[in-house]
Amino acid sequence: MTTFVLLHGSYQGGWIWQPVAERLRAQGHLVYAPSLDGCADRAGSLRAGITVETQAAEVVQLLFYENLNDVVLVATSSGGMVMAKVAESARERISRLVFADALALQNGEKVSDIVTRPSSIITDLALGPSREDAEGRLFASLGPEMRAWAVERCSLHPIAVHKSPVALDSFWSQDWKATVIYCRQAPNPGEAHQRRCAETLGASWHEIDTGHYPMLSAPDELVKIIVSGD
Repeated sequence: MTTFVLLHGSYQGGWIWQPVAERLRAQGHLVYAPSLDGCADRAGSLRAGITVETQAAEVVQLLFYENLNDVVLVATSSGGMVMAKVAESARERISRLVFADALALQNGEKVSDIVTRPSSIITDLALGPSREDAEGRLFASLGPEMRAWAVERCSLHPIAVHKSPVALDSFWSQDWKATVIYCRQAPNPGEAHQRRCAETLGASWHEIDTGHYPMLSAPDELVKIIVSGD
């Protein structure tokens, strides 16, 4: 049995991992898929001051209080930044990292350095797509039923997660067992960004011919890669 902690990206929550979590649990694995602070079912906690670092600190506390060790962290989209900070902060509890079409920012970089597409909605606290943007662009590659399911759950994301530079003092100088999964149909974060991550970490490289949400569009293929550890 392996312990997996699945970290979602922007405009998402733990809900986006449901198809993957179900498959992993069916294989006998222990799976956590928390919604990060200010996101999805935790939108009621949205406030100023939620950053990559504060979200990561909560996940580190989850690992501590649940006494989780030899953890495989899996992240997608902007969750890649949170995963890196969690790994840096709880090195002794982490066995492997999986970047599933995820952002892998260097210390001092911010999301807007990599993803330049403007958000439809921007407030003092959060940003994200309108419903029309979510249907017509964000989840456009999904089938009608899955697209409708995802659009209903799409939410704004704490703005500082996108606008503030990440603080990763030692992550990139440490040795990690890592896997990078590139989704060929996803324009962001893009192949060059993920190649940089794989080359810097000496990570294994996998490609899935799907869009930015492989956990919804190709869960069987994604689970196979996650479990393999290659």
